Amino acid sequence: MAAPQRIRANSVLPARREALTLTTADGLDLVGELALPSTGDPVATMVCLHPLPTHGGMMDSQILRKAAARLPALARVAVLRFNTRGTSSPHGTSQGEFDEARGERHDVAAAIEYAEFAELPNIWIVGWSFGTDLGLMHGHDPAVKGAILLSPPLRFAQAEHLRVWDESGKPLVAIVPEYDDYLRPAAARERFAAVTHAEVIAVPGGRHLWVGQAEVVLDLIVARLNPAAAPLPTTWDGPMEHEPSPLRVQR
Repeated sequence: MAAPQRIRANSVLPARREALTLTTADGLDLVGELALPSTGDPVATMVCLHPLPTHGGMMDSQILRKAAARLPALARVAVLRFNTRGTSSPHGTSQGEFDEARGERHDVAAAIEYAEFAELPNIWIVGWSFGTDLGLMHGHDPAVKGAILLSPPLRFAQAEHLRVWDESGKPLVAIVPEYDDYLRPAAARERFAAVTHAEVIAVPGGRHLWVGQAEVVLDLIVARLNPAAAPLPTTWDGPMEHEPSPLRVQR
């Protein structure tokens, strides 16, 4: 048996990775990828909503990229990523144009519908920055079990969107960096008080882009999606690849 190797920032663990195209209700084709455990079925699914594309956010932003690279193997979590309308990444460019969280409702719906059609289990929305607004505004779907929000700015989401999550009782977890650029833990607790069951987790030393804290974030995600797999191991004793160089961290 091979000696365990340390999981590094650019480590890629085994998974079944399938390029996919999501077609929206308004006729756009979106670039995406589904990463599944290399053998067997997943126990949970994260539908990833990326940061603001006008500031470099995309499906390959670092937290989402690392989730796809690690979680199918380490936690049996399926990771569905895609570029929202008008967004480009190394995987390609989605049709359409950025629409300030309005037209993107069709993008979110297309991703959830794909997960349903593929019979993926235990579907959670996992949004980061702009993606948290999309999740709050458009991710409350009967097929969705709950939502995890990374660095939520609450820029586009309004009180009525929080009210929907409050009335549903579905889990809503906000993971907030201590030194966030937009909404810090104390303010986040005030804003999310509108959702009586919401959980706000402050991460000491954290910043909006989570540089150097991907492991902390992934542990918190897995603790909700598959608690039996948390905390994640830091070594791997099977096949491992490495990206030539990590992509620049995006907003």
